[in-house]
Amino acid sequence: DQHAEGVQDGGGILFNSDRIQVKPERLPPGTHAFGLPIAQLAKNPIMQNTVAMGALMWLAEFPMSQLTEAIQERFGKKKADVVQANLQAAQAGYDYAKAHWAPLGVTLALKEKRRLLMTGNQAIALGALAAGCKFYAAYPMTPASSILHWLATNGPSHGMVVKQAEDEIAAINMAVGAGHVGVRAMTGTSGGGFALMSEAVGLAAMTETPVVIVSSQRGGPSTGLPTKTEQADLFQLLGASQGDFPKIILAPCNIEDAFLTTAEAFNLAEKYQCPVLIASDLLLSEHQETVDGLDLNVRIDRGALITEWNGNGYKRYQWTETGISPRAAPGTEGTVYVAASDEHDENGVVISDVFTNPPVRAKMMEKRMRKLEVARQELAQLWPPQLEGPRDAEVTLVGWGSTQGIVREMLRRLAAEGVRANALMIKVLWPFLSEPVGNILNKARRIIVVENNYTGQLARLIRMETGIAAHDKLLKYDGEPFFPGETFAALKALIAQAPRHVEMVPDVGGRVSSVGPSTPLRTGGKV
Repeated sequence: DQHAEGVQDGGGILFNSDRIQVKPERLPPGTHAFGLPIAQLAKNPIMQNTVAMGALMWLAEFPMSQLTEAIQERFGKKKADVVQANLQAAQAGYDYAKAHWAPLGVTLALKEKRRLLMTGNQAIALGALAAGCKFYAAYPMTPASSILHWLATNGPSHGMVVKQAEDEIAAINMAVGAGHVGVRAMTGTSGGGFALMSEAVGLAAMTETPVVIVSSQRGGPSTGLPTKTEQADLFQLLGASQGDFPKIILAPCNIEDAFLTTAEAFNLAEKYQCPVLIASDLLLSEHQETVDGLDLNVRIDRGALITEWNGNGYKRYQWTETGISPRAAPGTEGTVYVAASDEHDENGVVISDVFTNPPVRAKMMEKRMRKLEVARQELAQLWPPQLEGPRDAEVTLVGWGSTQGIVREMLRRLAAEGVRANALMIKVLWPFLSEPVGNILNKARRIIVVENNYTGQLARLIRMETGIAAHDKLLKYDGEPFFPGETFAALKALIAQAPRHVEMVPDVGGRVSSVGPSTPLRTGGKV
């Protein structure tokens, strides 16, 4: 019942008919209920998914040998009778489906190439390892916990110290400390943990210490939805810690991108000597996806890190045209300095204890903030905002992070119905690439922003930084990701109406309504 509404015409649901009775009225027209008598088909009810997989192989016209090989690989370390029982259960499901149902006629082209099967968090962890990260500290908080799990298993053999701290405050301060002494360091958490980390983000900024921080978003506020997805922490990341300071915020869009973004995040953190925040979410962090392959030989750029100093009077926070000062790890001969959280001069000497020196304060603030402008130029070259689809589109879909998948699916479906649409994914969230993004969106006929939050945070950021207001917003905040069927129905309804935004909210019965009876419609940005 929970997922029936999302099944498309021609599709169906595989279920245990011994325990579940599907109500026909819950199934959309043209869909099928594939009930499997599990007690008859499997010796142990725990193998009901194996039975269902066997049935799926028939319905999707996959060769049974593929499933047989997978079962042998998956259960190969267990007793022979466990492997055999699963093989029998899979074959029973296949034979039952073949005797009772016709194939669905949606055969996928299988390729012989073996691929990686990864989660986003595994890709993030692998990206850190490839980039030479040697220290990871975290306190477990879903959906970021599996980064810690994976690195605890795989990191030490590659020279990485992995530490489970007593809380998120300790975790980020450990990472900042490791970064201070010249080690590539990272920490990871979710929104509640990041709230605790906020002050130390400012510490890294003031001491100009590189650190990479992964924030995998889930539903909030407070403990919120520990096992559900959302994209509602954008403004928390933008406003992390007090005061103005340079930071970089990146939103990977898929699993391969999570690997590449994480690897590059370490270069950016060291080059600009500032915190780099990676905005993931539960959907990206925890879903599994095949990846064709990853080149582990990633680019390494340690920035202005010096290993020896031959000059006189080393200034850790030296004023430069770019704002980037030569960085020396403690212990480098001739480079003794103070790294204080208070405002300081070029030598690191604190200026705030008795009589604050306004000209020095202004000079140091301007020095730090100049780095952000230099970073903006590099980020625009690394990940230039690009439209996907025809330039003369009627509709432009805009998203960030894990919504890339649903946005691309909507492009395919709109094209199939004769609607010309294109898409813009915003990867660099800060410093916002106002000029290239503005140039693209200024030419859009109708902008629809798609995101997993209540207030349309990306749409607000775009308006703040470019002055361009989205014509429409397609928002979802029930903890679930965008499902193709319901999203396309809501999108078509939105396109058919005058510009406004649609909130996808399930009613009491669990059905998703594009406009619920108590759902406010915001027109022109106002309630």
